[in-house]
Amino acid sequence: MKSKILNFVATIVLAIVFSFFLPWWSVMLAAFIAALVFSLKRAAVFFTPFLAVLIFWAAYSFLLANDNDFVLAKKIAVLLPLGGSPSLLILVTGIVGGLAAGIAGVFGKQCLVLVKK
Repeated sequence: MKSKILNFVATIVLAIVFSFFLPWWSVMLAAFIAALVFSLKRAAVFFTPFLAVLIFWAAYSFLLANDNDFVLAKKIAVLLPLGGSPSLLILVTGIVGGLAAGIAGVFGKQCLVLVKK
């Protein structure tokens, strides 16, 4: 349980720090490094970084969209088949980032197993 929390916090902190210097894929690097440092087992390898980045990206996109009263988010939600809903766009944004981080977390765990052998 302790390693799950540490991995969760490390993923969020690294994602925030890396997002200042790197493009969108910095969340994958954060999840990869957190998986190398704080090893997890079973489904937690995927779901811990998934939830961490989902929360981070959803909160960050909400803050960015809130600054301009969701004008751009509404326009993008119209372009995508989301019915013009900015809240659904924020959820989809979080899920996409979460999937990227979850896959990177699994890759980090597999690299750790490979190096240990």
